[in-house]
Amino acid sequence: MMNIINKKFTYAVIGASNNIKKYGYKIVKDLVQSGFNVVPINPHEQQVQNLQAYQTIKQINKKIDVVVFVVPPKVTTKILPQLKEQNITKAWMQPGSESEEAIKYCEENEIKCMHDACIMIERLK
Repeated sequence: MMNIINKKFTYAVIGASNNIKKYGYKIVKDLVQSGFNVVPINPHEQQVQNLQAYQTIKQINKKIDVVVFVVPPKVTTKILPQLKEQNITKAWMQPGSESEEAIKYCEENEIKCMHDACIMIERLK
C-alpha cells in the first residue's frame, strides 16, 4: 500500500476532533488504539483524545512521515504547501478530502498521495 502504513511512522491528522461523530475523531482513535504514533492537528483544540494538539504542521518539532487529511478539499489544498516546506513526502486524503487540484499538487511536488481509500480499512489489509 505505497509504504504509507507503517507503525514506525508518525501520522499527523489534519482535522483531528474530539467530536465522536466526526471522522477526525474516529481516525485518531482507530490509529492510536492500533499502536500508531499520532499527532492531532486542529487549530481550535489544545488536546484531542488526550494527545497534545497542534494548530499547524509547522509547530510540530518531530519528524512527520504521513499527513492524513480529514478536512474539506479546499482546506487540503491550502495546507499541502506546508508539507513541501516541512519535507513531508506522504499524504493520505481520506474520502471527501481530496480534489483533482490537491492530487495534482502532490504529483507535481513529489508527494506520494493516497486517495479514494480509508486508512482505517487499508491498515487492516
